[in-house]
Amino acid sequence: MNVPFIKELRTGKVKQLGKKHAKEPMDRPWETGMFKEKREGKWWLQKTGLVEDEVADTKIHGGPEKALFAYPLQHYTYWKNDLNMEIDAGAMGENLVITEANEFSMFIGDTYQFGEAIIQVSQPRQPCWKPARRFNVLDFALRIQNSGLTGWYYRVLKEGYVEAGTELTLLERPFPQWSIAACNEVMHIHKADLAAAYDLASCELLAENWKRTLHKRLRGQESSLEKRIYGANKE
Repeated sequence: MNVPFIKELRTGKVKQLGKKHAKEPMDRPWETGMFKEKREGKWWLQKTGLVEDEVADTKIHGGPEKALFAYPLQHYTYWKNDLNMEIDAGAMGENLVITEANEFSMFIGDTYQFGEAIIQVSQPRQPCWKPARRFNVLDFALRIQNSGLTGWYYRVLKEGYVEAGTELTLLERPFPQWSIAACNEVMHIHKADLAAAYDLASCELLAENWKRTLHKRLRGQESSLEKRIYGANKE
């Protein structure tokens, strides 16, 4: 079995971008913390993420369930071809540029030693409209979602110093049936399969926001994707 490897560690501050009074929605003012720079040396990892890392919209991003966002380096080959542009590590706003791992090899509840810290997989990423704004591709969030190349989040169980060039040591895998890929299929592809939705919602280590969405589905209250996928990028 391949051992996940943290190739790069990245953090960033919130930036204000866009032009006031721009006619096109994609050119208008917006703020984001997804421009994250490569960091060298040891960095303190706390319950809410890497020290000095920032997110713009704290209602949607960040918090204990989304302390670290990991994205596989190999996915950028796909996006270079799909978008026909140069796009590379850091473009998705990830904190961890990871290799030897993907959505089929990471599972909800996977618990890893990462330097001095201990981290645990909490949920797949549900892409919002901001990557689309960054690269001026209106349907980019939908492309990410449909491709399954979403990346995933970790919560922090134990704080400590971490650094790039580090392998993740698997400590526990309590839910081997719930890979990130399987979760994405339940959430985005097999929406009519309520039995699968119930099973996933019953996974105790799945992030609470995912559980809420699945429980709404079970009550017949499917949420619209428009706001998340297109957001401020459309009139």
